[in-house]
Amino acid sequence: MRAKALRRTPVVPGDLVRLVGDTSGAEGSLARLVQVEERRTLLRRSADDSDEAERVVVANADQLLIVVAAANPEPRTGFIDRALVAAYEAGIDPILLITKADLADSPQDPAGLVSHYSELELTTVISGREEQDRLAAAAVAQLRELLAGKVTALIGHSGVGKSTMVNALTGADRATGGVNAVTGRGRHTSSSAVALQLEPAPELSGELPPEQASPSAAGPEPTGSSPAAGWVIDTPGVRSFGLAHVSPDDVLAAFEDLVQGSVDCEPGCAHESPAGGCALDAYVAAGHAGSHGPARLASLRNLLASLAGSQDDGPQKHLGSVTA
Repeated sequence: MRAKALRRTPVVPGDLVRLVGDTSGAEGSLARLVQVEERRTLLRRSADDSDEAERVVVANADQLLIVVAAANPEPRTGFIDRALVAAYEAGIDPILLITKADLADSPQDPAGLVSHYSELELTTVISGREEQDRLAAAAVAQLRELLAGKVTALIGHSGVGKSTMVNALTGADRATGGVNAVTGRGRHTSSSAVALQLEPAPELSGELPPEQASPSAAGPEPTGSSPAAGWVIDTPGVRSFGLAHVSPDDVLAAFEDLVQGSVDCEPGCAHESPAGGCALDAYVAAGHAGSHGPARLASLRNLLASLAGSQDDGPQKHLGSVTA
């Protein structure tokens, strides 16, 4: 229960709170929430780019793990770009996790995503299935190292493998789902966000000593954990990622492969076209943004146009422009 003064105060995933009373969790125990600590970071989104109502995804996250599948469901760079904008606006470090690489034609560059974002300083992890249908151990180990000592939120469409990876990292047993064969969309298996502590890394023998046993899936104890332990917050699959709360400057800042080219733009440039004095076209044409510069510039302009309300009233705007 909450203190009376906090009954109108929203508590979101990742919040640090103070409790009084019996916090043992035993049957019949009762504790009261008396304080919500000041938030260090706040990751937000809206239903679409015109919806003024903000939806808090997570508080106090250090990192945002953007999870996309190489196939089944197909990856959407539009969603990745939106997640990057939201992360940078919130002061959170993004990491891109590409799952199901074993289904891609090129496991080293699944769906061309690695090359598409090669001009960004974006940490990217590639994961797939190995023998006996297990996740690649190297990918799990790489993620465990990146997430150690951090609070990391996971976002992605349903069916991309978020909960599967969370289970591998934490020892939990979160429900996992497949993809609808007709719609190509993932089936929702998580209806609420949950924070779980990282499981200690297995020793070379593959066994853990008793004092390093895995935290339970019901919720790890906050005390006695390793200083290097981290937390992951698994969130429900998203179908839209609106950015109504983000300014055009914040959008441009997230496109770090293009932002330097805006230095030569005319004052007040909306970055819509060369006719308006935008220098980005010449910057991209000169190869400064890499081979994927044209596609990246098109994505930037789609985002800016959607936020300005100048796009046609179609599904892309209503769904938060999650499509590529």
